[in-house]
Amino acid sequence: MFVVTLTFSDNRDRAAELMAGHRDWIQRGFDQGLFLMVGSLQPNRGGAIIAHGTDRDALEAFVGEDPFVVERVVSADILEITPARLDERMAFLAA
Repeated sequence: MFVVTLTFSDNRDRAAELMAGHRDWIQRGFDQGLFLMVGSLQPNRGGAIIAHGTDRDALEAFVGEDPFVVERVVSADILEITPARLDERMAFLAA
């Protein structure tokens, strides 16, 4: 399982111009089964993604395709988590 943070950079004023492509990229992440959740970092710091069912290299390559990353609107950080204990509602993450 991975947590990806997308933290706004000094180039953040280009976000509106690139938003349609960023949303398309997010949809592809869901369509490919990579993303479990996306949301905003508060207050207005960027975004976060929970990803699963992939390896780090593939996720890094996919994150590198995000127009926000390509145009340096955000910096991406990928954290890999190996679950040690899960609530039964999240048992699918152990598979």
